[in-house]
Amino acid sequence: MHDTLPLLEKTRFPAINRARLDTLQVNLGYKCNQSCLHCHVNAGPNRTEMMDAAILALIPQVLTARDIATLDLTGGAPELNEGFRSLVRAARLLGVRVIDRCNLTILFEPGQEDLAQFLAEQKVEVVASMPCYSAANVDKQRGDGVFDKSIAALQQLNALGYGLPGSGLKLNLVYNPQGPSLPPDQQQLQADYKRELLTHFGIVFHELFTLTNMPIQRFGSTLVSKGTFNAYMDLLQNSFQQENLMGVMCRSLVSVDWQGWLSDCDFNQQLGLPLGTTGVRRHLRDLLKTSLEGQAIRVAGHCFGCTAGQGSSCGGALEQDASCAISI
Repeated sequence: MHDTLPLLEKTRFPAINRARLDTLQVNLGYKCNQSCLHCHVNAGPNRTEMMDAAILALIPQVLTARDIATLDLTGGAPELNEGFRSLVRAARLLGVRVIDRCNLTILFEPGQEDLAQFLAEQKVEVVASMPCYSAANVDKQRGDGVFDKSIAALQQLNALGYGLPGSGLKLNLVYNPQGPSLPPDQQQLQADYKRELLTHFGIVFHELFTLTNMPIQRFGSTLVSKGTFNAYMDLLQNSFQQENLMGVMCRSLVSVDWQGWLSDCDFNQQLGLPLGTTGVRRHLRDLLKTSLEGQAIRVAGHCFGCTAGQGSSCGGALEQDASCAISI
């Protein structure tokens, strides 16, 4: 696989600093039951990296020490970590908002038959991958049969109250483009998703998040192989919007890898870039005593992906997204 970091290190991206830490985004491991083309983590069934019990035990302590409001769990498939449910329970007991970035088909894996019920009981917010409302497009990007399983999973979540008004069970979907292009208008695409999923499958959800594909890991390597990496970078850089700097997720979020090492965002984590600009690695345990507010953020060429066009963040397009927006 092609390493894209050398192609990203020389960048014109502006310097930015951290605001108050609001979200701890934790990668519980790279093992996944899918192997998606756009995956910036290069996750898959054969990956063995998994956060251990000692690191998991630090997370509630850090949530308390830094008064962090949101725990955002990702992977791989985060649910495949044996400590996933214990961590969720511990965070919810602290009153912390928990997000599960779920690929939907995990609900049908052996041992996960009661996963949807567990998520509902703990009032976990589900952010679910759903790259299209068309079977052909989803299966092309995520694998044969994924669309049908995803629809069945969404119907199962709806049956438990997810996505329904007044249920308190939030269900959001995530869209990634299939190739080297910017996502379409989030509000218009959300309207299309809601109409098509309700009409054909009786499915309802709250919001659709449109995310830009990052030129790193599996997707970045594919761009290099096809000779389209430079053209895609030109698209991202030429679509830069200064106002999107106000809401980039790295200003209020810190990313934790499966070993507990910190990065400014999940994308930097996958590029092996440590938190900040000093080059010194910092660990989750360091957050027990250290605030990050005001510190410089490590930037590179891929950062244009978060600021291009309507922007891209943990909560979708920055133009409409207030959940990650902060002032400078």
